[in-house]
Amino acid sequence: MPGKTYLVGVGMTKFEKPETRDWQYWDMAREAGAAALADAGVDYALVEQAPVGFCHQQSTAGQRAVYELGLTGIPVYNVNNNCSTGASALMLARQFVAGGINDCVLAVGFEKMSRGALGAGKGAGDFASSPLARHYGVMAARHGFEMTPPTAQIFGNAAREHMERYGTTAEQLAMVGVKNHRHSVANPRAQFRDEYTLAEVLAAKTIHAPLTKLQCSPTSDGAAAAVVASERFVEQHGLRNRAVEILGQAMTTDGEESFASGSCIDVVGAPMSRAAARAVYQESGLGIEDVDVVELHDCFSVNELLTYEALGMCAEGESGKLVAEGATTYGGRWVVNPSGGLISKGHPLGATGLAQCAELVWQLRGEAGERQVANARVGLAHNIGLGGAAVVTMLRR
Repeated sequence: MPGKTYLVGVGMTKFEKPETRDWQYWDMAREAGAAALADAGVDYALVEQAPVGFCHQQSTAGQRAVYELGLTGIPVYNVNNNCSTGASALMLARQFVAGGINDCVLAVGFEKMSRGALGAGKGAGDFASSPLARHYGVMAARHGFEMTPPTAQIFGNAAREHMERYGTTAEQLAMVGVKNHRHSVANPRAQFRDEYTLAEVLAAKTIHAPLTKLQCSPTSDGAAAAVVASERFVEQHGLRNRAVEILGQAMTTDGEESFASGSCIDVVGAPMSRAAARAVYQESGLGIEDVDVVELHDCFSVNELLTYEALGMCAEGESGKLVAEGATTYGGRWVVNPSGGLISKGHPLGATGLAQCAELVWQLRGEAGERQVANARVGLAHNIGLGGAAVVTMLRR
């Protein structure tokens, strides 16, 4: 059986629009990493290994980043798993500790991005050699390929299929944007802190119908970090009052189900998310009914709805009704994305999964301030990247 693992310190920068601040990725990593170490009360000299996640920097950028924290000669692993990079780095850290290899590991994720939508204006031919060529091929066979941002296309087409199949409405999709922008008002680290009405979300610029700009995650700069420790380390260093246990964690990648149906709902990762959730429920002995607070991968509003279903929060096709009923905000059955989620908090690719876990740690410790979820004891994080990888993590205080 794997050993117990704990998050004992977390940190993150404010997520910001690219080019807002004059800093380099190593500046971000230093800020987030130092904050996580300070939160734990742990000196960098005690860190034994460091998995470091990023997508848009060059090879060994992980070393350049953590060298800002100290030159101790520890192994550094450069991790790139598309939008699930941050959670992938965290999973490596947890495996090192759970397997008895290390007692203290630092996971870091960062991204310094460029303004504008990723891949905007590219045609299908420009993605022939892409790792996502198979995914985009499934989409193109059913929906064609337009000159709009490709990730918005593939998720927008998943939304169209959900609407056709289950009667989900444009208003229900937009309610996700309304909710997450409203949540971010109380988050000082969020990229956006403005509240919008349903009418304003629906009237915003269309990126790929039915998705409007206020239902899409932005490009962002930022970093996040977490200190993962063994039970022995927690006891030796008196960290029990800071520790949040990682009860279960799983990563899944694409299987036949992702491509066999020809549906964008499957291509964007619903089967991966379902499988990862099942594995985590089995490992942790808890189910979604035990969870109080969720940070999930709302890169687009439709993906939040798809993830409700994949996590078992509702039956397939019922996610639009779930958000419309207020079941996923304060006063509802769960609070989903109290941070504002990717849509409003921001989405620096390599940092996102670690930022989700930072938010959950603060929630479970009761340190989330105005956005605190009352009596939160169990949290679940969901981070997904096309190409593909889905990581689900169950935490308990």
